[in-house]
Amino acid sequence: MANIKSAIKRVEIAERNRLRNKSYKSSVKTFMKKCFAAVGSHAANPTPESEQIVQASLASAYSHIDKAVKRGALHANTAARRKSRLMRTVKGLEVDKTTVS
Repeated sequence: MANIKSAIKRVEIAERNRLRNKSYKSSVKTFMKKCFAAVGSHAANPTPESEQIVQASLASAYSHIDKAVKRGALHANTAARRKSRLMRTVKGLEVDKTTVS
């Protein structure tokens, strides 16, 4: 443990920021999982309502990813990679839909 007052304060601040960043990262993971689940349910039973659910979950996942970047919890390249992964999954549905029709 640090003995100097400023070092003690830095340790406390680092811990506070770590917990805050952890919550942002966790919410990003949660919304990504929700989006993947929505895509999976839409692939199993494609309906216009499930497509709207996929689009809404994609938008909320994008929003949470962008907020995490804005607050410094995620690096911009990491966010771009995660958003790309989400979009690839959603676009995969559209490719399947056109090949089936």
